[in-house]
Amino acid sequence: MASNATLHASRSAERTLDLLEALADAGPAGLTKLARATDIPTSTTLRHLRVLTERRWVERREDDTYVLGPRALRLAIHTETAATWSRLRAQSQHHLQHLAEETGESAYLAVRSGDEALYLATAEGTKTIRHVGWVGRAVPLEGTAVGEALLENEPAGPPHRNLGAVEIDVGAISAAIWLGDRVVAAVSLLGPASRFEPADTHDSEGAVLDTARSIELSLRDSS
Repeated sequence: MASNATLHASRSAERTLDLLEALADAGPAGLTKLARATDIPTSTTLRHLRVLTERRWVERREDDTYVLGPRALRLAIHTETAATWSRLRAQSQHHLQHLAEETGESAYLAVRSGDEALYLATAEGTKTIRHVGWVGRAVPLEGTAVGEALLENEPAGPPHRNLGAVEIDVGAISAAIWLGDRVVAAVSLLGPASRFEPADTHDSEGAVLDTARSIELSLRDSS
């Protein structure tokens, strides 16, 4: 027979998976909603959420709702259902590398995931002080340059830019990647906000737009 410790560990694992599945199905949700959806006592739900948050499987927002965190999203990248994302990464990586080398700033590829933008791939910039570490991170669509790009309604628009939208010292320039009549991804340039003032980024904006167009051509040629 299984020991009490084994049974407890198994039950704990089941509850953890129940919470992750509830967040995947419901999107942002508060403690009470998650406890009710999983039929787990509120105190136990909170305890599991604290562990998941510490391990970055879950993120707690300023409004006290929870969403899937970077580690869960990284796992999604490698699943069979993410085949389209894998293709995007494969077709985009060398273009990101070229953009990073041309501008010196870090280049990223992002896709829409619900009401967030998920960073899938990157090429680090060549400057000593550069942006790193956002692959697998999700940021809001609303109020961000990458979000504005992913929500574009018309192709061939200007690049989108923002300073301090997600982190106070980070600047961003983003452009949508279109395939047919829809936006499938966005390319972004991220770096210290001090280097992303409008007067300093004209060439970078053009480079981001050119990269988006180049990725579009690669995607069409591979179809």
